[in-house]
Amino acid sequence: MPQQPLQDEVQQTIEALAHRPNVYSLSTDELCRCAEEFGRRTEFGNVNWVSTAKNSSAALTVNLGSRRILPDLSTAKKRDITRHAADTVRTLHRYLQKTPLLKLDCRVGQSEQFSPECTLYLSTYRRESVSLAYQVQQTLFPSLHPDACRLTTVFIPEWQERDRQVLVFPEIGVTYVLGTDYFGEVKNAFLRMAMWKAKQEGLLGFHAGTKIIRTAEPDGKLRKLGMLLFGMSASGKTTHICSDHGLDQPGEGVEVAQDDVVFWSQDGSALGSERGFYIKTEGLGPDLHPALYRAATSPNALLDNVALDYNGSVYFEDRTLTANGRAVIQRNDLGEIASPAIDLPPLDQLDGLIVAFMVRKYTAIPIASKLTPAQAAVAFLLSETFDSTGPDARDIAGNPLLVAEPADEANAFYELIKSQSDKIECYMLNTGGVGELVELGLDGARRVRQKVTRVEIDEMSAIIRGIARRTIRWREDPYWMVETPEAVEGLDLARFDLGKYYSQARIDYLVAATRLERAEYIEAIPGLKPEIKRSAEF
Repeated sequence: MPQQPLQDEVQQTIEALAHRPNVYSLSTDELCRCAEEFGRRTEFGNVNWVSTAKNSSAALTVNLGSRRILPDLSTAKKRDITRHAADTVRTLHRYLQKTPLLKLDCRVGQSEQFSPECTLYLSTYRRESVSLAYQVQQTLFPSLHPDACRLTTVFIPEWQERDRQVLVFPEIGVTYVLGTDYFGEVKNAFLRMAMWKAKQEGLLGFHAGTKIIRTAEPDGKLRKLGMLLFGMSASGKTTHICSDHGLDQPGEGVEVAQDDVVFWSQDGSALGSERGFYIKTEGLGPDLHPALYRAATSPNALLDNVALDYNGSVYFEDRTLTANGRAVIQRNDLGEIASPAIDLPPLDQLDGLIVAFMVRKYTAIPIASKLTPAQAAVAFLLSETFDSTGPDARDIAGNPLLVAEPADEANAFYELIKSQSDKIECYMLNTGGVGELVELGLDGARRVRQKVTRVEIDEMSAIIRGIARRTIRWREDPYWMVETPEAVEGLDLARFDLGKYYSQARIDYLVAATRLERAEYIEAIPGLKPEIKRSAEF
């Protein structure tokens, strides 16, 4: 149902908000000082805050606007939020005349081509909410143009919990976040609107990390590659973006540019969005994640819902408060692997671009697959991973922030990949493993009969290193319509031989079931190019 009159009302309210007497601003030092008052100092000299909400509100997020915006009415809760949106907005507008609002101006990205200006209006009725503004300031960039058109987020943490919701008006660049104090929500609000704006300006917004890889080929020739790594929460995206993959030959190395959202241009450049990375801290340690651990234990890091004891000792592995402990780390604290820029250069300044989709499956998906452009478009649409919303959730291209039509995004992605196929190589990387056997009891409980053989971090690094160096020997896979590795330096591929874990009948069933699921999902998306649909069952 179109919401144009409501959208007009929202726009008028936002335009007048900055001039209200209950709106105030703080300097950088004042904001830091006020925020730290409500956190706890850790053994590393940084500060940890604990929120009431520990996860995002994806199931409570709806898009509103003109007929261009198709509302998501897939659940009863979203239908209810949409139906009552007008009443909610008008109640909110009355409340905005009363509550103290902290105004913070900031900016997504640094590029002259695309760097939208943003404004946060944060209710500080609960004084401890000021920490959210400080985290935003440390994640995005300082505002450069105060009078420019802005993306605006209004954040009301104290709204009634039973009415928790996120109302997105992408066409006018406004998001209302109500009833949550989770920092990820305000970060998502700005990035979601930036991705919509990017689409209107001919860019593609991706939920992906980026880096430069300098690698030596077998003949000793050095190459400069870009890497675009897609993946949802818990897929290993951040771990592998912030890894050097053991590239230790003279002249080799990596330069980490971005971790979460980038904007892809027709020339192949990937424009960054953030100066701070919002990383998961569960299991973070100096051995498996040296660069991330160093950054998260820097005095510059901002910890979020991480377990501390009474002395300020940090326990990244402790899940008592949540399994979703986080940290805002500064990119520069990644040390020598940090890129001097957040943008990937155009393709004509690179020797190639690796596009990889990270999934986390535990049965029969190959640990590495080489994809055609059409298969890559299917992978872009399929997000076969576990996220906080549950194992059955699926977001386009691992992108919980997408507002645009899926087919439009996938078709544009396919055309760009195909037009640059001489320089772009695409892969699917399974960071989960193989061999798991699960049965469901009569009570619906999930029982593991055979544990998964996991892909270790150093094993996936060996694959990425081999892709970059061009040392992997590929073959036609016996079960899937893709090429998979026959030999990888530093990796025992026999560990992932499906025949070690399943009967042939079981393998055939798992492959057929996965292909059917893919085909049904792709078939349900209207407007896809025929070549993408034909590749759905790879």
